[in-house]
Amino acid sequence: MWQGLIGRDGGAANRIVPPTGFTAHLTLFSAGAMAFLAVFALALALATERLADRWASELSQSVTVRVSGQQQEQEALTQSVLDILQTTPGAGQPRLLDQDEVGALLTPWFGPDMPIDALPVPDLIELPITGTDFDAEGLRLRLEGEAPGAVLDDHTEWRRPLVSAANRLQVLGIISLVLITAASAAMITLAAKAALAANGQVIQVLRLIGARDITIAIAFVRRFTHRAAIGAAVGTVLGMAAIALLPDMQAAGGFLTGLGFSGWSWLLPFLVPLVAAVVGFFATRWAALKMLESVR
Repeated sequence: MWQGLIGRDGGAANRIVPPTGFTAHLTLFSAGAMAFLAVFALALALATERLADRWASELSQSVTVRVSGQQQEQEALTQSVLDILQTTPGAGQPRLLDQDEVGALLTPWFGPDMPIDALPVPDLIELPITGTDFDAEGLRLRLEGEAPGAVLDDHTEWRRPLVSAANRLQVLGIISLVLITAASAAMITLAAKAALAANGQVIQVLRLIGARDITIAIAFVRRFTHRAAIGAAVGTVLGMAAIALLPDMQAAGGFLTGLGFSGWSWLLPFLVPLVAAVVGFFATRWAALKMLESVR
């Protein structure tokens, strides 16, 4: 079967299959459409992987300490917490957020006109993590003992659901690729069966003159494999062009989360036509042999 598919003598067998007709258009269109969708599913899977890594990395590089106390004791308590943080192993230089930065954080909830000074807003201290010996739980216990009213937030509650959502989107992209492959196999199988049924008289004549079923099947497998590869190649090129025309993350305001390819990942879509050809080969081979066995 494989020798007949790639051999030079396969061109004569190709004449058994009509070069035009609805089966040719159906195969080309379905392969192209599925390849176009596969490029976007692949881009989604890669983008969500980068997104999960970025969220996990950015949120794990710093912690926040919230300091709340009586108005007359607030400044002294905050200074005490800063002294503790400066002597914490694995931590960088702590930084106390000013009123403008705190106001910017509260603007989405209270609006830009809310007087932050009139609110009992706690002091916020940003602490970068610079070493692997940083112990968040140990620092939390130390703050509870030496600076009551200081609460350590290591962003675990924020990080876990964000990373989990990104990982689920990645799994969704992989499932989409599997479903696209299965749908392509189904469409090519239906087109091959339709072509076999339309050429029933030709197949009977070929059998009368001594042609084997494997010879007849080779003609259909060769033609439909080529159609699937060509249609998938066109769909892949169009999909890559559409991805390239998407705005970057800065221009899109972060909404698209960097959807697209970067670096070596631009080579991955070129595997789509190869996968389409393999799917077309096995789908048409199975359909042709099964149908020829059932029609005697």
